[in-house]
Amino acid sequence: MFDIDRLVEDCRQAIEQDRTHKSVREVIARAVSDPGAVLAAMGEPKRAGLSPIYRSPELTILNLVWGPYMTLLPHDHRMWAVIGIYTGREDNIFWRRIETGEGHHIEAAGAKALATRDCAVLGRDVIHSVTNPIPRLTAALHVYGGDFFAAERSEWDPETLDERRFDVDAAARRFEDSNAALTRGQ
Repeated sequence: MFDIDRLVEDCRQAIEQDRTHKSVREVIARAVSDPGAVLAAMGEPKRAGLSPIYRSPELTILNLVWGPYMTLLPHDHRMWAVIGIYTGREDNIFWRRIETGEGHHIEAAGAKALATRDCAVLGRDVIHSVTNPIPRLTAALHVYGGDFFAAERSEWDPETLDERRFDVDAAARRFEDSNAALTRGQ
């Protein structure tokens, strides 16, 4: 049976033993191996958004829900992340930095589709964009090796691929726009 408080404690203990993502990945993989139990504890997702479960300078745990067909621009976290899907699907495009005479740009470097029960690790320097490719909500546990909300981050313009400071307000609007579309579709 999945227990949110137990998850938090297991993640906290994991990073006390190993500051890297390795032990946290084991905790999250174990949790999403029974997606029905996580769904029962977290509740059926109703809206896109990110809900903090735990936050400290060393660790952030989120319940993140992607709206149908929602896309988040290429961005970085500047800390490791572990993602465990407990319902739906999340497609990631991975990007790498390239230097041009015009500044810092990125180019596509790979992709990975995550489905229910999948668990993935992103290193501290990973740049990725995320799309929910299905017509329903996707929910996942996201764990970060630091304070997700306090970190300086970058995002990249979807047309020019120019680097800029991560716009928290614009990201929040993407979730709200997705919720508005979801409401219109019901």
